[in-house]
Amino acid sequence: MDSIDESSNLFNIESEKLESIINSALAKPELSISEIIQIYYQIMNVTSLAALLKKQLSISDTMTGKINDSLKFISEKFDSHLHHSIMKQLTNSISNTTKNLTFGNTLEKSKEDVESEAKLYEQLRQIMSTKEFVEQYDKGLSND
Repeated sequence: MDSIDESSNLFNIESEKLESIINSALAKPELSISEIIQIYYQIMNVTSLAALLKKQLSISDTMTGKINDSLKFISEKFDSHLHHSIMKQLTNSISNTTKNLTFGNTLEKSKEDVESEAKLYEQLRQIMSTKEFVEQYDKGLSND
């Protein structure tokens, strides 16, 4: 098997995996941080493989069609819907966590209060770094 066949097979596997992940995510009201990161990495895998395969002169019309279908799926299902929902979810989570931290700001704190607050700060850090990661994708969309 040559490298184009291997890349084509890998593209088919990765794009099917992406479709499954996106369809599953669309059915959920909210996604975990790990699910969000998994989706964006999978999109990067598929779009990178698509770009690599499109540069090959010897790919079949069938493969070109599969690539175009996958990119259309990403554009219609992810870029137009899920990506915006994820951005909104992350923004709301940051706002809610910040409010919780501000609300609980008292002078006298028990050990449990301090531990709980530390967990909220860690959660806020994770959400904010995930949002920053997602915004990088958003910037890529703006440049297209």
